[in-house]
Amino acid sequence: MTTIVAASPAQDTHFLWLDLTRKCQLQCGPCFNSSGPEGTHGTMTRGDWLRVLDQAADCGVRRVQLIGGEPTLHPDSLALADSALSLGLYVEVYTNLVHVADGWWALLQREGASLATSYYSDQADEHNAVTGRPSHARTLANIKKALRLGVPLRVGIVATTSTQRVTEARQELEALGVKRISIDHVRPYGRGAHGQALDVSGLCGRCGTGRAAVSPDGNVAPCVFSADWLGLGNVQSTPLAAILSGPAMAEAQAAIRSVAAKGGDEDDDGCDPVGDGECSPGYPSSSCSPRN
Repeated sequence: MTTIVAASPAQDTHFLWLDLTRKCQLQCGPCFNSSGPEGTHGTMTRGDWLRVLDQAADCGVRRVQLIGGEPTLHPDSLALADSALSLGLYVEVYTNLVHVADGWWALLQREGASLATSYYSDQADEHNAVTGRPSHARTLANIKKALRLGVPLRVGIVATTSTQRVTEARQELEALGVKRISIDHVRPYGRGAHGQALDVSGLCGRCGTGRAAVSPDGNVAPCVFSADWLGLGNVQSTPLAAILSGPAMAEAQAAIRSVAAKGGDEDDDGCDPVGDGECSPGYPSSSCSPRN
């Protein structure tokens, strides 16, 4: 007789955001975690992150996304991406594409690696007004380079105003050959909150279900949008699996679902922050983007 053992909540977590840093060359107005040039890499050491990757692979995580801030600015990010790939994990690097070193291009062409970025307008001035820096030319040039190299790419367009050239930006990307494009609205977190109180009503409702995030200080949260205010435990003192399957995660999931059941974020018609088509009510394969 075959005994069927139900998967634990930890084993059900197949995707993990590695939220490496709050440092970024840009200072985007809607940034969900207020990253910028003055940001730091937090308290997580290289050893801490490598341990998280090992534990993630052991408890059933299949894919990770390096995000920030600008993850490529973290001194250990390339080594962490290499380690994740070596563990058999799929790795997506969510970068602003302002500067991509040769080592990153080599890694991004490996099996299991992919790239994601944000784009705001086909007009440089409008794009740069969002990022706070003259970044448009570099981002666009590196989008084109990724396409030339055959690096799997998805691009999220975040609409920050009602007059933003979102349609034109999408048309430009499609003409270049970008296949995976999504459109999202500004999330009410970080600078995007404009001073309002942070709560679960701005989340899509699927947070913590099959996914979780680890912050630069080691705090685990249901998603990157809640990393700075909805901590469930810390990987520097508690094993990842214990946090993912613990009561704090279950309570957070219940609280988020209760708000979603009452309507939650009514604009989240297709939230898929992971890009796998599975996170569905809100950046890719639908429209929820865990970026800025």
